[in-house]
Amino acid sequence: MNDKAKSSSVLNTQHSALVKGESQNIEWKQSWHDDYLKWICGFANAQGGRIYIGKDDAGTVTGLPKAKKLVEDLPNKIRDQLGLMPHINLLEEDDKPYLEVIVEASTVPISLRGSYYWRSGSVKQEMKGHALTEFLLKKMGMTWDRAIVENASLDDIYNPTIELFKKEAVTAGRLPDISGLSTKELLKKLHLLTEKGLTNAAIVLFGKDPGRFYPYTYVKIGRFGLNMVDMRFQEVCEGNLFQLLRSVMEQLERKFLIKPIRFEGLRRIEELEYPVPALREMLLNALVHRNYMGSMTQLRVMDDRLSLWNAGTLPLELSVEKLFQVHRSIPRNPLIAEVCYRVGYIDSWGRGIEKITDACKMAGLPEPIIEENSGGVAVELLKSQTSEMLGNQLGNQLGNQLGSTKQRILAEMKVNPKISGAQLATLLGISTTAVEKNIKQLREDGLINRIGGTRGYWEVKK
Repeated sequence: MNDKAKSSSVLNTQHSALVKGESQNIEWKQSWHDDYLKWICGFANAQGGRIYIGKDDAGTVTGLPKAKKLVEDLPNKIRDQLGLMPHINLLEEDDKPYLEVIVEASTVPISLRGSYYWRSGSVKQEMKGHALTEFLLKKMGMTWDRAIVENASLDDIYNPTIELFKKEAVTAGRLPDISGLSTKELLKKLHLLTEKGLTNAAIVLFGKDPGRFYPYTYVKIGRFGLNMVDMRFQEVCEGNLFQLLRSVMEQLERKFLIKPIRFEGLRRIEELEYPVPALREMLLNALVHRNYMGSMTQLRVMDDRLSLWNAGTLPLELSVEKLFQVHRSIPRNPLIAEVCYRVGYIDSWGRGIEKITDACKMAGLPEPIIEENSGGVAVELLKSQTSEMLGNQLGNQLGNQLGSTKQRILAEMKVNPKISGAQLATLLGISTTAVEKNIKQLREDGLINRIGGTRGYWEVKK
């Protein structure tokens, strides 16, 4: 093997290892098109990455005609369009030339003809609306909750909430003694009050009337039947974050949720149909991480489930799948999150979904369902009804329209909306082909719907 071949082999081994280790930051293209400037822009705005030009979708080198000409032209094109100077290497494998474009993460926002792109996983997406606003603020070292509120003063702070915070912070043990601090001193210590004035976080956390500054800070709770058409009654909870946390939980306990009765020996035990730790964590996640420039937080209580939606999509670095895995905390409102951490309401390790899931498991409930929709994130809890109970209910509702197999499939889907065809076949003792045939008929009859594709869930209609 000659020196050139050895060098090429070493380079290819290094590149292969890189691709395997950082596949989300790698893009393969067989030829160059100016549209790929969007990928470079996305890499620069995210964590950086590499584009290989002259490779197919499997990472196999296909060669690149006029590679030397392209390696001379690309730097000027990228500089003129994006203001970037990436490293461009001309490589070769089996006498087939290809280019490596190395893009570093940029400390400033990068746009292409007025549009901003972001690379998340293997997807390139254009940022718009609130997501773009948050991205630009973050690149400038700012977040919405750190911005100063115009025309707000200490008179807009609710002192009883300040005193509540002091008491609970002492219990949490995450702050030194603050009992002797005045309201002004405490807000300064928490970085909620600067020389320029009160921050958005200060009003959200401790404001007398946050709605005067932000019209959609309230939580709307609705009680429905089995679907959204069957509206029964509703309530609106208003106030600062500490007040909302208490008033929403009180409304759920007093008016919206039932307390099934059970006995342990002679002890009569009444517990909410959903575990309080899960409800509290859901609500805290919504109040801490929501986009306060968006719509109100909405809590829907139905006969068989409870759903909490808050404005603001997931951070660009996260996805729904990653929420169920070990992930770092990426708070949209770090100041608000820090105060809630200090008072012992949350931790700072990105374990919110894990806590909700664990609470559901301990209560015998299915795993929560999480999805992004309508510019926000929804978390849904399902009741702990058995499939046999649901099968009987569905059989009574549908009479003789369905056979027992279809009734059981519907019941299992109600208990576990994420159930697979193979799991259904095992539970029912039939073949996967028979399961697929029954599911097809149920879909044609409009009794079920698939939400979210292969990683989604089944919706059983009334």
